[in-house]
Amino acid sequence: MNCEELLASYRREMAKRIVGQKDMVDSLLMALIAGGHVLLEGVPGLAKTLAVKSLAEITGLSFKRIQFTPDLLPADLTGTLIWEPAHAAGGGSFSVRKGPVFANVILADEINRSPAKVQSALLEAMEERQVTIGEETHQLPDPFFVLATENPIDFEGTYELPEAELDRFLIKLSLSYPNGDEELAIVAASPALSARAGSAESLRPVLDREALASFRFSADEVKIDEKMLQYIVSIVAATRQYKYISFGASPRASIALSRLARIKASFEGRNFVSPGDIKALAPMVLRHRLVLSYEAEAEGINADGVISRILAHVPIPLG
Repeated sequence: MNCEELLASYRREMAKRIVGQKDMVDSLLMALIAGGHVLLEGVPGLAKTLAVKSLAEITGLSFKRIQFTPDLLPADLTGTLIWEPAHAAGGGSFSVRKGPVFANVILADEINRSPAKVQSALLEAMEERQVTIGEETHQLPDPFFVLATENPIDFEGTYELPEAELDRFLIKLSLSYPNGDEELAIVAASPALSARAGSAESLRPVLDREALASFRFSADEVKIDEKMLQYIVSIVAATRQYKYISFGASPRASIALSRLARIKASFEGRNFVSPGDIKALAPMVLRHRLVLSYEAEAEGINADGVISRILAHVPIPLG
């Protein structure tokens, strides 16, 4: 199958379990193709966990869910050394017991519920694609894809992620409630209303490693004009001098925006990046990389509001 057919197959399989949330469904695949990680923010019950599990099933990749709690230790993620006594008296040796981080797709559920040491253990693995257990360094599987969730309404017993660590996430998705028709479809499809309560329709693994490589090759074939690159840099640079922002985005944002724009263009069957691609992707790339000023908070302006103002201010390249 070509990339257009693969994308259609992926969307059909996801639609078997996920009602609506088209932007989330496509964005998860774009991040996987780009080799980045995703921060998912949304209230409980918006199918964040289900979407990640479904993605792993469709791609045929190994999946682990890690529930972050205040008493979690770094070794609970990465693994540890276990002493194994030998049968002969006085003998024995240490062996490595790998933790759940050794999987292709990791769901870090409520990552902000664990203290800095645990967050750092996962974020180091995200950046280096390896972990050290004892004196040995172990490579993580390829691909290695982390999706971390945050609950935006529950702050008691949580630990805020530092800005430098947030910058390691390729994108941040903010999920909203479904509309009336979507929620009606969700309720109607609920297993609780079916004789097969508790069962879930199995998904076909339509995106194997070869298919993901095809997507990457297709994105690499997309041309990004110098004017489009300058537009991206101008948007990111504007975040460093806008009055409502204390600290703007780093060059990682420019790289992420250009990479994702090429993938989005390939999804739409184009071999060039348009300003519309960049404007559509800017919120998910920038919203977690901005530190808003006190003035913005006092006026009730959030990150998405600031990004909208920047996009309206930065001139769109002509031609």
